[in-house]
Order: sequence, then structure tokens, then C-alpha cells
Amino acid sequence: MAQHIAVAGKGGTGKTTFVALLTRYLLEREKGTVLAVDADPNANLNEALGLTVTSYISDILEETKNPKAIPPGMSKDIFIDYRMSQALVEHDHLDLLVMGNPQGPGCYCYPSDLLRKQIEGLTGNYDYLVVDNEAGLEHISRGILPKVQHLFVISDSSARGIRSAGRVHQLVKSLGNKVENIYLIVTRVGEEGIGALQEEIEKTELPLIGTIPLDPLVVSYDTEGKPLFELPDDSVALKAVYGILQKANL
Repeated sequence: MAQHIAVAGKGGTGKTTFVALLTRYLLEREKGTVLAVDADPNANLNEALGLTVTSYISDILEETKNPKAIPPGMSKDIFIDYRMSQALVEHDHLDLLVMGNPQGPGCYCYPSDLLRKQIEGLTGNYDYLVVDNEAGLEHISRGILPKVQHLFVISDSSARGIRSAGRVHQLVKSLGNKVENIYLIVTRVGEEGIGALQEEIEKTELPLIGTIPLDPLVVSYDTEGKPLFELPDDSVALKAVYGILQKANL
């Protein structure tokens, strides 16, 4: 059974950077095989990992609404399994699924059930399921993702970001026991540290597991379109992420 790790936070906080470096940590330390899932509508985890995506889960769900898309003589279940296998980006000890854009208004019952079954079927083949979530945690609240052992809530070093992280925590509380361990990480921390944010952090009731310094290398890699997965070993962000993961006993 795969260990489930999820990362959440509002856009622009460095969430995807953390997921990419978390994935690298698991692979470098030979923890096992990893299925990474980009569940953020603003999908860019593949770029951070240096992988190319040609098919999105949202596209497959849209195809199932059109009976003509299913070849004659093929059942819908077999068609979905076939298309899902095409959407899986395979690499050494690492595979990636990208959810894509949301399905728009209407009932989510069928697509949620479909995704739940597909992910349940896949995770048995991996040691870790790592999910880059949207801030609203829809994929957890709808039961698409199974129980999460570790949830990292990412905030940048602003009061607004910390308050947003606090709202994520309140949402997690409303989900009952679907999350076992939850942590706060503050990113892009300057030389001044986070002392001025201490009061806001305490209000979130989230345990602060660590901070990630503002790293010029991350900015440079982003600007040049280089995979963050390939940051050099002396990257301060990389070192900070590895320290946080060791503290979480991963």
C-alpha cells in the first residue's frame, strides 16, 4: 500500500517546487517508486520534474461524455483504462498523472468515482503517492484521494499567505480523519526571518515544520525554463526541503 503525501496551498507560494524536490528526495534516498499526481488546475509539475505530458485526465473525462469517442465493440471501462494508460507519463521509478482543468459546473459524482477507482488501482503499484493539490483540497474532500498520511501546507512569507494556510487547516479539520499528519512550511524567507509572522502562524494552529529560504537558483531555473528537479546540491532551497522531510521522518 502506497504512503500518501499531499501538498496544498494557494498559487505562487512555491508548492510545485516543494513537490518536485520532495519527489527527488524520495528517489535519491531510494525510498521506492513514486506516482506523482498534479491535481492543481494550473498544472506545471511536469515542467518542474522535466517530464513531457501529452494527455490530461480532464480530457479523458470529457471524452467519456461523447459515446462516439468510444470505438465500436469497446466498453466504456476498457476505453477509460486504455486512455488512462496513455495519460501516464513513465520515467525511472517515477510516473506522473496530470489532472488538467476542472470539469466545470454540474455534478462531480461520476468523474470523482471514476478517478477514485483509477487511482486506487494504480497506487498498489507504487511505494509513494505524491499529490500537488489545489488550495481548496477538492480531490481530498470528494474522496478522490484516499487517506493522506502527510499533508504539507505551503505559505510564502507574507501575512496574507499565512492566513490562507490557516484557512486550508480549517478545511482539513472539516474533512474529519482523512489527514493523519499536517505541517506548515513557510517559503521564500529572506534574511529577516519570520519573526514578524509568528503571531499569524500561531493563529493557524498549524505546526511549523520548517522554512525554505529565498533561493536565487530557483528563480534562475524558473526564468530559464530548467526543471527544478535538477537543482544543484548546493541549492539552499534543496537543502531546506531535505531537512524538512527528514524531520517528518520521510
